[in-house]
Amino acid sequence: MAPLLVSHPSSQRGSQEKEDLAAPTSNGNTRVATFEASKLIYNYTASPRSVPDEDNACSGPDTICTDHMVTCTWNASKGWDFPELKEYGPLAIMPTASVLHYATECFEGLKVFRGFDGKLRLFRPDCNTQRMLVSTKRIALPAFDPKELEKLILTLVSVDGPKWLPRERQGSFLYIRPAIIGTQPQLGVQTSKQAMLFITASFNPRMDAPVGGMRLHTSPEDMVRAWVGGFGYAKVGANYGPSLLATQEARDRGFSQILWLYGREGYCTEAGASNFFIIWRTKASENGKLQLLTAPLDERLILDGVTRRSVIALVRERLTEELEIVERTYTIDEVIEAHNDGRLVEAFVSGTAVCTYNTSDHSTP
Repeated sequence: MAPLLVSHPSSQRGSQEKEDLAAPTSNGNTRVATFEASKLIYNYTASPRSVPDEDNACSGPDTICTDHMVTCTWNASKGWDFPELKEYGPLAIMPTASVLHYATECFEGLKVFRGFDGKLRLFRPDCNTQRMLVSTKRIALPAFDPKELEKLILTLVSVDGPKWLPRERQGSFLYIRPAIIGTQPQLGVQTSKQAMLFITASFNPRMDAPVGGMRLHTSPEDMVRAWVGGFGYAKVGANYGPSLLATQEARDRGFSQILWLYGREGYCTEAGASNFFIIWRTKASENGKLQLLTAPLDERLILDGVTRRSVIALVRERLTEELEIVERTYTIDEVIEAHNDGRLVEAFVSGTAVCTYNTSDHSTP
């Protein structure tokens, strides 16, 4: 079995963070413990499946997952049950489950790579598990220790990774999807008193730079992706479903994605489900400095992308003398002006599911 390496710096958790791990029960007082990865129950599949070749793995209508998944249930009176590694298959929830009616669900996305040195690697999974805790709290689902979730992810990868990412497929990857859903089978707008965590590993298509670059269409005036006081900073399903209509309309017109604008000013936020960056030169009156510009996190309009923060960290570490990092609100009119002045150098998006790619078409219909 190839060694599994995790790429992230070690860090210590403060007492306040530990306090925040537990979630209140229905009476709002008693604290319940997190699930523990050390108590994972192993139930290996009796019918392991063959691994498809990469060309066919993503060509069908269904997402192909590995042999196993991890699940763990929670209820407000007993807390988290023991997590279980078991055969991948359907989940059993009732038609009246909270998630199906009130969007009580959140998720994460990260990859495990088969390196060209033959080793399996995860990229900064601690960032994903910590962000998932933020998302969970936003929709009143039970909290957990991010480190324990990370351990469960590592276990699933160590079990299925060697088979589903064979050594001869260097440079390939699997997509890891942890999710938590509200499962209480009772209609009514209320905090779900039952929940389920599950983790799957699947094939995902490679999404490199499209031929000719990525073309963005600004969002329709009557649609917004996120708003101040909303949940754009959390990775919840309610962020994505309402955006699909505008996205499809843009694609029907020959564009790749929506560049989401906010407010009457037209502030640039995200492109599709990805963080959006531009590189431009400031005006001559501002010394013509080369800047990396992206929307800020302080208003909680955009997702704190793991790839986003990695791009910023790399620029700060390696390019600080030639490229100034600026995180601020900026409008589409500023971008158009920079393009017309010849100051817009390039634009790109970053996300987990896609590679970072350049935008060669700077037009903004």
